[in-house]
Amino acid sequence: MGRPRTPLIDRERITTTALQLVSAQGDFSVPQIARALGVQTGSLYHHVDGRSGVVELMRERVCDAIDGGTLDLEPWDAAMAAWARSYRSAFAAHPRVIPMLMTSPVRAPKVLAQYERAVGRLLAAGFANADVMTVIVALENLVLGSALDLAAPRTMWELPDETTTPRLAEALTAAAADRANAAFELALEAFLTHCRGMPTGHADGRGAPGPVAGGRRGRHAQAP
Repeated sequence: MGRPRTPLIDRERITTTALQLVSAQGDFSVPQIARALGVQTGSLYHHVDGRSGVVELMRERVCDAIDGGTLDLEPWDAAMAAWARSYRSAFAAHPRVIPMLMTSPVRAPKVLAQYERAVGRLLAAGFANADVMTVIVALENLVLGSALDLAAPRTMWELPDETTTPRLAEALTAAAADRANAAFELALEAFLTHCRGMPTGHADGRGAPGPVAGGRRGRHAQAP
C-alpha cells in the first residue's frame, strides 16, 4: 500500500489535537495525541520535541491570534491597552491552556519576536530598561487572569440564604451584566494610570511616562 497523499500527521494537526485534548480534559499526553491521530507515538517525535515541543506549538497557535500591530499605535498607552485586549481575547478562546503556558518557559520564536516588539515599544516610550519586564509581566498577569475569568460561570457566588450576606447579595444584583469586561477595563486603566506615573529617563510628549516634580508619581496622559 502506498503512502497517503495527505500525511496523517504534521505540526498543524498535532497542535490542533493537543488543544482539543486540553480543552476537553485540561491536559494532554503525547500518546493521547498519537492515538487521536491514529499513529504510533514514536511518529510524533519526527515532528515535535516531546511534550515541551507540543506546548510551544500550542503557545504559537494561541499567540497567532494576538494582533501585534496594536503595538504600533500612538501614544504608547493606547498601544498597550489595545495589545492587552487582543491578548486577552486570544487566550480567552483557550482558557484551559493558560496554566500550562504560564508554567512553561517561552521558546517559540514567533512569540519571542512579539515580546521583542513590546519591549521596544516601552523603551521607545521612555520606560527604564530595568522596569520593562516588570511592566510586561504585570500586564500579562492582569490579562491572563481576566481571560480565565471570562471562562468562569456567570455566578461565582452561591448564596444559600441571602439574609446572611445581604450586602453581597445586593452587590451581585447590582453588578453589570458584563461584569468580567467591566472588571478588566477597570484593572487595565488602573494599571496604565500607575505606569504613566513611573519615573523614567524622558517623556515623549504623547503620553509617555516621566519623573514628576518632587519625585512623586502622577498622571502624564489621558486614558486611551
